[in-house]
Amino acid sequence: MKLLVTGGAGFIGSNYIKYALSAHPDYHVINLDKLTYAGNLENLKDMGSSSNYTFIKGDICDRKALDGIEFDAIVNFAAESHVDRSILDASPFLQTNVIGTHNLLEIARQRGCFFLHVSTDEVYGSTDKGFFREDSPLLPNSPYAASKASSDMIVRAYIETYKLKAIITRCSNNYGPYQFPEKLFPLVILNAINKKPIPVYGDGMNVRDWIYVIDHCKAVDMVLHKGVSGGIYNIGARNERANIEAIKLMLKKIAVLLNQNEDELIGLITFVKDREGHDRRYAIDPSKIERELGWRPEISFDEGITKTIEWYISNKQWWQRIISGEYVQYYKSWYGERLKT
Repeated sequence: MKLLVTGGAGFIGSNYIKYALSAHPDYHVINLDKLTYAGNLENLKDMGSSSNYTFIKGDICDRKALDGIEFDAIVNFAAESHVDRSILDASPFLQTNVIGTHNLLEIARQRGCFFLHVSTDEVYGSTDKGFFREDSPLLPNSPYAASKASSDMIVRAYIETYKLKAIITRCSNNYGPYQFPEKLFPLVILNAINKKPIPVYGDGMNVRDWIYVIDHCKAVDMVLHKGVSGGIYNIGARNERANIEAIKLMLKKIAVLLNQNEDELIGLITFVKDREGHDRRYAIDPSKIERELGWRPEISFDEGITKTIEWYISNKQWWQRIISGEYVQYYKSWYGERLKT
């Protein structure tokens, strides 16, 4: 199979490419990535010598960049994905997540190939009780979530109108190696290592269902091979945690791994002005993928957190190059204003 993976230089995409090629050594994976601020070819530097891997720098919003690529199936990870940035400027999210997805759907329709669209549980909005199922209404609250919900609806329309062979997956919050430092887990880890304030929105009691990135990648691969066309699959680890609970667990583990004082690290926590439209709780019901495909997460939260912290400790060069550049300016402009309050 020739598999086109869009957004393959990003956090989840790069982890998926590594997993897919290890699980299917006879596949050829084509990685199409625009290399925006969060795309990093260092995530895949060990793939450079593989004859089964090809990188193409390109934008899914550019039809010409897509026309010359041969493939049998598309796994679409390409997305603008950070809620905070979508609040500052929604336009890149609409362009990539909506228009870009439409371009991919058109090519899939014309060629008659399979399309797997990787979405998010944020399209469901927030809930105080119960769990989101695949048939739950879409009630997105941030510009990012709205752009993903829009792309989901376009995929559904192509399935219904053109009988396109396609599947949508909606996953809970990922964490693990190669995650860009603006996201919660690496932000906490790197600020703790560097003894910087750790900003926590509101009261820190916003709840997320956390999943280790490799478990997500395995689920996506299982859906690709065994999922029912036209369907939707929620992917979650049944691992709800309040943000402040997850943060304190990370700091406890960092204190042990780096032989530091846990109370001093806890003292870095700084409660800041809450994010606009901050969803209170996400909770995925993954019963369908468990029942129909037999998928289960393999990495516990405790093990996953330890593996993630150890990776960032051991890969200082990777994140130092990132936080010395554009990210620093973003951090100061976004979190800095909230730290002042």
